[in-house]
Amino acid sequence: MKRVLCITYYWPPSGKASLHLPLAIIKHLPNFGWQPSVLTVEEDKFSFKDESLFKYIDPQMDVIKSKAFEPFDLYRKFLGKEKDVQLIASETISKENKSLSHRISVWIRMNLFIPDARAGWYYPGVKEASEYIKKNKIDAVISIGPPHTAQLIGKKLCKKFNIPFIPIFIDPWTDIAYYKEQKRSALTKFIDNALEKSVISRASHIVFVTDTMRTDFVNKYPFSRDKSSVLYWGYNEEDFKNLPQFDWNEDGKVLVHAGNIFDYQNPLNFWKLIKQKNNAGEKIKIKFIGTASPAIKKSIEEIGLVSCTEYLGFLPYKEMLSRLLGADYLMVCASEPRHVPGKLFECLRIGKPVIAFGDGNEEVKKIVADTGAGMLFHYDDNGSKFFENLNSFKTNLDAVKQFDRLALANNIAKILSSFIN
Repeated sequence: MKRVLCITYYWPPSGKASLHLPLAIIKHLPNFGWQPSVLTVEEDKFSFKDESLFKYIDPQMDVIKSKAFEPFDLYRKFLGKEKDVQLIASETISKENKSLSHRISVWIRMNLFIPDARAGWYYPGVKEASEYIKKNKIDAVISIGPPHTAQLIGKKLCKKFNIPFIPIFIDPWTDIAYYKEQKRSALTKFIDNALEKSVISRASHIVFVTDTMRTDFVNKYPFSRDKSSVLYWGYNEEDFKNLPQFDWNEDGKVLVHAGNIFDYQNPLNFWKLIKQKNNAGEKIKIKFIGTASPAIKKSIEEIGLVSCTEYLGFLPYKEMLSRLLGADYLMVCASEPRHVPGKLFECLRIGKPVIAFGDGNEEVKKIVADTGAGMLFHYDDNGSKFFENLNSFKTNLDAVKQFDRLALANNIAKILSSFIN
């Protein structure tokens, strides 16, 4: 069996949503002739923990954990937070916080940590992985980003040991949506672009999780056209076997958003529509699983939806799925036209009506339309047509099952095997 080293910052007990894709690929690769090993960090100090994810890991698999300089303890201290306080992703870059310390911390993050706040993992990661490869025959390297520091580690190992290198891009790199509203120096942008181009140039093959992201990269780097492909984020079919349906025990309908929702994903007119419907006696309750940014919470408060809104925070993965299954409506929010939210595929598999928001996001619009699951709206729309067309939504589960991650792992294995004689 051929062997592949998979580089992923997120690994159990991290409960980061970005973990689910590499976890599934790594689990299924042995079914297709590839034995994975994993390079990760000793501890993810940012994400919530989900101990239940350990059950997906083969206890015999090699997992190499390296040290990493993490800036988050310094970040907490700088902001006057206690050492053990959980940091919230949607709050760390929020523009609602006008304090000087917050603005300074955002500037430091955007300009001094290149390519990202996990840059301190690069040298320890390369060192530990190099020692492992010297002792174990590795036929290829996969890196999963963000953080894109993982891509830089993969590129270095590829160059050092002359082995195939396949980076997987879950998100864009140098021009991701939240950079557009932040101040980044010309030097920072220059260095970051050079690093991005070096990874694209060195890669044997590049995998993107959306077609629009691939198109954007190909337009920027035309030479990547013939060595890239699209494999959607997908979901794990096995997670839905015997999944219990959560009873929300609410008098009325329940709308659920799962994951992080940021300031720039705020469908203000939709919240107003919910308020109007509730005033008319429809009783729609809003549930946020994960994190909601300060701007979202402020809008909910100003519109008068506090009494019918609940912020549940992070939940273990299977509990989150169970609650989605018990909802009446599911909500997903794309950050930009290149973004297909990972939670979309789990929402599709749940089979409940999906209301999606995303400005100019034709890819999400097509996916929800092709599967019969729901509708997509611009962020300034109120989404009233979603409720007008509820009776027409009937999710085609056969169409959804093409996104099962077992098929994704099979395709990754085929890409890997194409570079091996």
